[in-house]
Amino acid sequence: MRKSFWAIPALFLALAGCAGTTSRKPPIEIWPDMDRQPKVKPQTQAGQRPVPGVVAVGRLSEDDAFRTGQEKGMYVGKNPLPITMQTLGRGQERYNIYCAPCHDQTGSGHGIVSLRSSWLPTNLLEPRVRNMTDGELYTVISQGRRSMPAYRFQIPEADRWAIVAYLRALHRATDARIEDVPAELRGELR
Repeated sequence: MRKSFWAIPALFLALAGCAGTTSRKPPIEIWPDMDRQPKVKPQTQAGQRPVPGVVAVGRLSEDDAFRTGQEKGMYVGKNPLPITMQTLGRGQERYNIYCAPCHDQTGSGHGIVSLRSSWLPTNLLEPRVRNMTDGELYTVISQGRRSMPAYRFQIPEADRWAIVAYLRALHRATDARIEDVPAELRGELR
């Protein structure tokens, strides 16, 4: 008797769930569990409008050429930083931290990374690199090229330009002639 008492409601619920036909009406929900609440779905536009004058993250372009190394679609030809001993010192310091492990302190491309890797980093003293504009060198540091990673997030913009200035000093140092040294200092050279 007791088993048949529970069997009758169970059978009734099972049969109630089987309608036997299809319906365009949604099923009856005893507990809706927030299935049809008003909400914003992912990847859809919210009803909020931005405050007038707000600038989206990463879209402030007071000096776009300084930030990107490009102006009107062309690479910047000249470094926008004033080339001072402080700028060159900062560039050398940042170069030795971020660039020298692959490119060596002289820019030859024979840094400590090349001892264990299957690829050789670019020789920064070759004519192809020397002929790049300052903006193109800045862009390569920022975005990377081939197997070189991007350093946009690790190196601030001013430091990237300082590295470009230091690279130009390396280029000039490898092409140095005795005429480049002032006459009063030539006697101090060996």
